[in-house]
Parts: sequence; C-alpha cells; structure tokens
Amino acid sequence: MKTFLGSLVLFIFLPLQIYSQQTLSADDLFLKARTAAFENKDYPTSIALAKEALEKAPNYTDISVFLGRVYTWNKDPESARAVFEGLSKRGVQDEDYFIAYASLEYWNDQYTKSIEILDQGLSYHPQSEALLLLKAKVYFADKQYAEAENAVKKVLEINNKNTEAVNLAVRINELNSKNAIGITYNYSHFDKQFDHDWHIVGVSYKRVTPIGSVILRGNYASKFGQSGTQLELEAYPRLSPMFYLYVGGAYSGDVGIFPKYRTGVSLNANLPHSFEAEIGYRQLYFTDNIWLYTASVGKYYKNFWFNLRAYLTPDNSNISQSYTATVRYYTRSAQDYFAFQIGSGISPEENRNNLLGNDAYKLKTFKIGAEYNFSVKSNLFSIGTMYYNQEYLPHTTGSQFDVNLGYTVKF
Repeated sequence: MKTFLGSLVLFIFLPLQIYSQQTLSADDLFLKARTAAFENKDYPTSIALAKEALEKAPNYTDISVFLGRVYTWNKDPESARAVFEGLSKRGVQDEDYFIAYASLEYWNDQYTKSIEILDQGLSYHPQSEALLLLKAKVYFADKQYAEAENAVKKVLEINNKNTEAVNLAVRINELNSKNAIGITYNYSHFDKQFDHDWHIVGVSYKRVTPIGSVILRGNYASKFGQSGTQLELEAYPRLSPMFYLYVGGAYSGDVGIFPKYRTGVSLNANLPHSFEAEIGYRQLYFTDNIWLYTASVGKYYKNFWFNLRAYLTPDNSNISQSYTATVRYYTRSAQDYFAFQIGSGISPEENRNNLLGNDAYKLKTFKIGAEYNFSVKSNLFSIGTMYYNQEYLPHTTGSQFDVNLGYTVKF
C-alpha cells in the first residue's frame, strides 16, 4: 500500500516540478546560477543553470560573461576562453566582458594576451577605472613597472580616492626607478636635556634588483659636542606577490653617538582589501644587547593610509612599550603626501633619538609631528617636524624639537 501511495505522489508531482523548471525564465535561472556560485560556491551547479539560461536566451551577454567567470573560478580556463572568444566573435563591447576575459588571462599568467584584451576594452571605455587598474596590476605582475605606473596614474587622475590604485601606486613607486640617491638632514634642539643641538646627515644609494631593493646608507652625527659615523645596509627581498622581507644591519665605531651594531628582520605582507602587516625584531648593541620586537598593521582607504606600529622590549622586570600611529593623505601620486604622527615611546629606528641603553626604554615619551613629501619629475623633496616630551630622568621631563629635510633623485 505504501509503495502504491509513493508512486502515486511521484506520478502527480514530478510532472509539476518538470513543468515548473521549464517555465523558469532566463532571468530566474540566472539568479539561481548566481546564488549557487556566490552563496554556495557550487560552481558545477551554477554552470549547468547558466547554460540552461543561455538555451532560453542565447544572446544574453551578462549570462555569457558570468558563465566565463564561473569556468575561470572552477579552474577550467579552456572552457572560459571558449565562452569569451564566442563573445568576441559577436563583437561584444561591454566593459564587464573585457574585465572578465582579461582577468582570466591575468590569473593564468598570460600577461601579453591580458594587455591586448584590456587595450581593446579601453578603446571603447577610455575612462574605465576598473580596466585601467587591472592593466596596472598586469604590468606590475609582469615587472613592467614604468607601464604599471602610467596606468595607475591614469586611474588616480580619474579618481584620486581609488583605494586599490593608491595602494598599488605606493608599491610600484618603490620599484619603478632602478637607482635613487638621497640626502637627509635632521636638526634637534633640547630645552633641558643637552647643552648642544644635534645634527645628523645621511647619504644613501638605492638600487632595485630583480629580487628587491637594496639600500646603502652612511650617516654622520654631531651629538654631545662630539661626532661619529655609521654605515647601514638594508634589503627588501620579495618572497612572493604577497610577502617580502626587510633585512637590515648597521655598524659604527663611535659607540654612544650610534649603537655599535644594529640588526633587524621583518616579514611584511600585502594583504587583501588593501591591508598590510609586518612582524619582526630589532637588535641594538651599545655595551649590551637590546632586543625589541615589532609589529604593525596598515590600511589604505581611498587616498589615506593608516598605520599603527608597536615596539615591545622585554627585560627581567617588565616589558617596555612604544606605539606610533601614522596617517598619510596622498595627493596626486604615491610620492606626494601629507603625513601626521602621534605616539608614545621612542622608535629604535630613529637615528635622532637619544637612546643609550636599556634604562631609556623605561622612561615616558610623548611625540607628535607632521611631514610633507612632494615630487618634481624624478626629484623628491620632504620636510618634517617632530616634538618630543621626554622623561629623560625619573620624574624629570624635557622637550625636544626636530626639523627634518630630505632630497632624493631617481634615475
């Protein structure tokens, strides 16, 4: 009896289900396909539904572009190419079609083909931020940094608040020119702590290599009525499109003016959604080792960059801490920006500070400052100021005023 009733129910309702499926419009099937892809990540089902929709509406371009995208996500580039080539033969000019097709070739490392598709799309949509930004990404991945910079500049001319473009422009800026020579000058005045003003001059040479940037820097300082020199070497080797390292070291024979040794290593990550992060260590040696551990997190939002950095210095009795918050506002390029800083404690990477040993880290410091960077062709200029209120002895504070100037030429 139960078998008979089950068969009867199936006999009644199965035709209704088939009829219902047959009466779904192309738009209904497209909606189901999108739900399967975006919400359930069920790409085979999404592909089947998209194909069924195209049987009802063969010239529905949005569905065809979507089908090509889903084939791409399902790691079936040949099927995706077949869909996009079919649209090309139809002379489709939709912006989304060019983005989807170029993205397929970009993700499969076919950079020349991707640029060809993007240039065709830009002939129809010359002001498209999405096409220009993707073009910059493709050139960047192909290590054609000058072309990548030109593309991202066009994006920022259209919309200087494009978060991804600002983020990419900063990364391209570090790699675009093979060579850079820079000079910096820092002046420090103390109202109580020291009788003599400090003067620090740094000269640097930067070379961009196939594996990352290398910087050689020499510093000369006049402090406490004495002078000294320091030699630094820093490198930023790239591990992958997402990760790169900072590796640095320095030596000085004038201990007290500079630490005798300084080393540091950090792992940096360019994260999704325009975030970035860093974690690492720094080591200073005057007459004893000082070990510091650092971490930072940054975020690009429109043409702003926000960053929070911390230094932790453990010893036998406590953990000394230093925090710095930085905000940059980019104007017309990655080399042109205003910056504002506020924090507590002193960074061990500031040559202008007066750290002489472990005890200095336990004293309280407040700092606030601003900086302006601007470019004239391949010439970069910077000017900044910083105010410190430092507890240089227990319960005894003084003020320090800094002025910083910099010039760099790229070639």
